[in-house]
Amino acid sequence: MDSSAASSYVYAKASGLLSKSFVGPRLVKLFSVKSLRELYTLLFDDEIPAVPESMLAKQIEIKAENRFIDQYINLIRNFSKPAHILVSLLHFYDYDNLKDIAASLSLGKNEKPQLIDIKEYSMLNYGFWPNILKITENSKISWYNKVPEITEQQIFDSRLDSEYISELWESVKKLPKSERELVSELIGFEISVQNILWVMRLRVYYKMEAEEITEKLAYANKDDGKKDIFAGEALSILEKDTGLWDAWKDWKYSEFLNPHEEASVWELDPCWVEKAFNRKIAKLAYKSFHKNPMSVLSLVSWFKIKQNELNCIRTVAEGLRLDVESNELMNVAGVNASVF
Repeated sequence: MDSSAASSYVYAKASGLLSKSFVGPRLVKLFSVKSLRELYTLLFDDEIPAVPESMLAKQIEIKAENRFIDQYINLIRNFSKPAHILVSLLHFYDYDNLKDIAASLSLGKNEKPQLIDIKEYSMLNYGFWPNILKITENSKISWYNKVPEITEQQIFDSRLDSEYISELWESVKKLPKSERELVSELIGFEISVQNILWVMRLRVYYKMEAEEITEKLAYANKDDGKKDIFAGEALSILEKDTGLWDAWKDWKYSEFLNPHEEASVWELDPCWVEKAFNRKIAKLAYKSFHKNPMSVLSLVSWFKIKQNELNCIRTVAEGLRLDVESNELMNVAGVNASVF
C-alpha cells in the first residue's frame, strides 16, 4: 500500500474507531454506569470475568489499555515506514515499563510487573528480565543499566521523563515542514505542560529548591530562560507560594488550578492540575483530528484522544471500586455533555 493509500485507509479506520470511543458527548455515558460489571459490559463484548470487584477494576484498566495499544499499532502497521513521531508516542510505554521494572526490583520483588507490550516498536529487550543492563542494552536509554536505590528512583525517573520529551521533539523536527508546523503546536503545548507539572510535583511533594528544579526541565533552547517555548511558563512559577491562592489567581493557566473557596485553606494540587491539562490536550487533539485528515497530525491526535479516554476509564473504574457517586466523579473529571 503506497503512502497516500495508507493515509486514506488509516484515517478512515481511525475515524471508525473514534466513533465508537467514549469521547466528546459520549464520554458522559462512560461516567453514567453504576457498577463495575456494567462498565465491563459497556466497554467489552466478552463475558465478564468471575473475579472479586477489586480485581475486576484492575482487569478493566489493563484490558482497556491493551486494546488501545493494539488498535494504535494496527493502524501504524499500515505504513511501510511510520513517521518517527508515531513510534516515539509508543515509546512512552517503554519508559513507563522501565520505571515499573526498576521499582519492583529495588523492592526485592522477583515477580515481573505488568508491562505494556508495544511489540516490534519497543526499544527494550524485556526477555532479559530481571537484568536491567541487558534490558536497556543498545537502546537510547542504555545508561539505565542498574537497579536504582529507592533514594535514586526519583532522579532516574525524572531523567527518563526528560529523555522521552527530547525524543518526542526530535521526532517532530524530522517531519516535513508542512507536517512539522501542525504537529509541533500540539506536542509543543504538551511538553510545556509536562514541565509545568514537574515544577508543581517537585515543589509540592519533594519540597525541591528552584535552582535544582531548573536542571530537570526540558528546554528548546536553555539560553532563552523564561522565553523558552517549553520551559518558559514552568520557570515563571518556580517562586510562587504553593499554599497561597493570591500568588496563582492571575497566572496564565489559572483556569486549570484546583478550586479556591473564600475563607478556606488552599494548597496547589498537582493531580487536579494534571487532569485539567489532560482534558485541554484532549480537546485540542479532537479538533486537530478532524481539521487535518490523512496527516501525521491526525494519528498523533488520535493517540492523545484515546489516552485521555483511557484516563477516564481508569477514573470511573477506581471510582466504582471505591463506591464514589457518578456525579461526584464527573465533577472531579470536569465532564459534561458539552465537554468538546
